[in-house]
Amino acid sequence: MTQDSAQANPNNESFLPQSTVLLVDDNPQNVELLQAFLETLPVKIVTAADGVDALEKVEQHNPDLILLDVMMPKMSGFQVCRKLKADPKTRDIQILMVTALNELGDIEQASECGTDDFVSKPVNKFELLTRVKSLLRVRHLKSELERALTYLNEIEHDEEIL
Repeated sequence: MTQDSAQANPNNESFLPQSTVLLVDDNPQNVELLQAFLETLPVKIVTAADGVDALEKVEQHNPDLILLDVMMPKMSGFQVCRKLKADPKTRDIQILMVTALNELGDIEQASECGTDDFVSKPVNKFELLTRVKSLLRVRHLKSELERALTYLNEIEHDEEIL
């Protein structure tokens, strides 16, 4: 399979080994469960115990995707999401809220603070893996698009100079 056909194949998951996923939950059992679900994917996994810890881990690891619990001490998932989406350096990180909240108002609040997707607890493994792969694919494609646009801008700039 050529590189072009690999990129055109929607099932191509070659971007997964270069992906980092941050799991954020104040309940260690939830973190363990999410880690167990994700162990079938060739991604790097980083964990954080609360919202403040999550922001530090984002700074250190620049994750591609964050699985973010909503109800946490110190800083809620809504607050973390708002903060990350407001910062130009972190706004492209994909955020999947993982929450026991399933009231319409909670879903609307998650959407308003900028989450890219959400899944309700108890988490279904197949649903989680499908959403994780999809969001990582979006992140990877956005990065490729940014590189292509930067390259095209450089070419246009070089042509203007000539």
